[in-house]
Order: sequence, then C-alpha cells, then structure tokens
Amino acid sequence: MEIDTPALDQATLELLRAKLPEVATHTIAAVVQEVPEYREGFQGGMRAAIEQMVQIALAGFLRVAAKPRLADPGMPQSPALEGAYALGRGEARMGRSADALLAAYRVGARVSWRELAATAVEGGVPADVVASFAELVFAYIDELSAASVAGHTDETETTGRVRQLYLDRLAQRLLRGNAPEVVAEAATRADWPAPETLTAVVLPDAHVRGLLTALDGTPLQPPEHEAGADLVVLLVPEVPGGRAGLLRALAGRHAVVGQSVAWTDVRASYLRAMRAMPLKDLSDPDPLDTDTHLATLVVTADPTAREDLRARALAPLAGVRDASAEKLEETLRMWLLLQGRRDAVAAALFVHPQTVRYRMSQIRDLWGDSLDDPDVVRDLVLALA
Repeated sequence: MEIDTPALDQATLELLRAKLPEVATHTIAAVVQEVPEYREGFQGGMRAAIEQMVQIALAGFLRVAAKPRLADPGMPQSPALEGAYALGRGEARMGRSADALLAAYRVGARVSWRELAATAVEGGVPADVVASFAELVFAYIDELSAASVAGHTDETETTGRVRQLYLDRLAQRLLRGNAPEVVAEAATRADWPAPETLTAVVLPDAHVRGLLTALDGTPLQPPEHEAGADLVVLLVPEVPGGRAGLLRALAGRHAVVGQSVAWTDVRASYLRAMRAMPLKDLSDPDPLDTDTHLATLVVTADPTAREDLRARALAPLAGVRDASAEKLEETLRMWLLLQGRRDAVAAALFVHPQTVRYRMSQIRDLWGDSLDDPDVVRDLVLALA
C-alpha cells in the first residue's frame, strides 16, 4: 500500500490516539448491532479482547498515517496484520463465515472513518487532507480484511484436513472391529457425534455423487476396504424414515445394504453386505436389502459346509441316474416345503398328483424310516434350500 496523502502532524496524531478506545468501543457496538452473526458472540472477556484488537489495528493505521508515503507499511511483520490474520483463524474456529467477517470490516471501516475524521476536523486538519485521508483508511482496511480472510481460509483448510484424517481413522477402526473404547476415543478425537446405529452400504463409486447430501447425518467413508476398487463403503447413521428412508435414498444406486447395528458393531453390517454382494442383480438398480435375504445368507454362509451337507443328506440318490435323481430331488424339496400336501406339490411341479405319489414312493424306498427323523428332515431342508 502506498497512498499519496500528506502526513498528519504530531498534535493531530496524539488527538486521534487518545480517541482510539472510544472509537474501538463504538466500532464493536456497531458490528454487534448490524452483523447478525456477531450479536451473540461478543460477550464478557471476548468483547474486551476484540476491542483491544481493534485498538491495535487503529494504532497501526495511525502509524501509517504518520508516514503515508512509506511503501508497503503493512508488511506481514506488522502487529496489526498479524492480529488480523489471527482474528481470521479464530473466527473460523468459532464457526463464523468469512462473509460475516468481511461484513464486520465494512461496518468497522465506516464507523472508524466517521469518528476519526470528525476528530481530525476538530483538530483543525484541512478538509482536503481529511478527504484524502479517507483513501488511506479504506486501503488500510482492505489490507486488514485480506489478512483476516487469509487466516480464515488457512484455518478452515487445515482444520478440514485434520478432521478428515481423524474421520478416516475412525472409519477404519470401525471397519476393523476395534474395541468399543478404541472407536469411542477415535470418535471423540474426530469430533464426530456417535449415533445410536450405523448401517454399512456398499455401492459403485459412480453412484455416490449427490448421495451424501441426501443422507441426514455424516456418513463415514473408510478409505480402505475389501469391496473392490470401483466400490465405496459408507457407514450411515440413522436417517429420517429409518431403514425405509435409507432404502429410498439409495434407489437407483445399485447399493447393497447391511443390517442396522449399534454403531460400534458396524463391522458385522459391513461383512453381511460383503457376503450379499454375489446376490446383487447387476441389471437391477434398486438396493439389495440384506434383511430380506437372511435365509439365503445363512445357507450360503459357508459354501464348502453346504456342499458337504448336500453330499451327506442326499447320499441315497448317489446310485440313481442323473435325470431321475434330479426329478426326485425337486419333488422332495417341494414335498418338504409344502409339508407333504400332494396336490400342492403337484401344482408347483406342474405334474399329476399320481406322479408325485410315484416319486415319493421311490424316495421312501431310498431313505426308509429316516424321513421321519427331525434331524434328517432339517438337513434335507438346508441341503435342498
């Protein structure tokens, strides 16, 4: 900043310095009155600290006014600029926006200029000098506001990066199934309000856009998982409408949805969603709700155990020709599911009831009295599921 303005004499500068506490008080009062974001913020010690910072800024301005031709008087080493930068960082930490901060500067510039100019006029400063004085005031305020915005931006970006790192760590610990006290500490460090439940959702990366804004709360997104390179895992807190609301939000996104569990147990939801991935029809964009596929998930949880069970339970068919064995297996499955209602079995298989009678006669010859054993029936139902 280099403004071609006549320097103020020492007597006027002393007069203005004496006015600084009053100007600072009036400036803060105007900001609180005119900028809504500050109406609740400046109380007690906070207000006194801000008034002191305003006085420091005004004192810095008077140093500039004493030598207005000095090139770059507002270097970063300037206490006023350092204070403005710190103010910007502090306002970001308080959650106030840069727009609110700039609005406060505009109000402050107007009030400060009005009162300082009035004091200068009272001190006998010529009108043309006072007029040119205005340019110096607003150029100086521009430098302060730019320093504050820089501080606000740096704090926001730094805080955002650090918090995201903590959120990523929390998500990873939840996905690994770390102990509740470990994930609770991670949630506290990330400043993440723990919900009652979490639900794991796996979906293609291409379908995440827009979803996060549609979901209420803050879903966690683990940066590392085993779902696949083109898939994203989200750990979703409760949404309005419960599970139905979540499924509506996921409509058309090809998602697989695990069960809703206590938030510290979300690994179980993730593992269920992963086990259900092979059940997802890739041509169907609607979400696959694992809650509606529990039986299938149970039966397919251990494929090798299921194959061993089938081999043992269906051993009586080992000596039957393949074509006949297939028909007998199909008939036995429907007989068990329909609780031996022959006409219903015939209708389900599109055969005559006599055909069902004949096949069941063959089945009883193969299995004998073991078909009356509840354990054998249980194994056959699971084997044929």
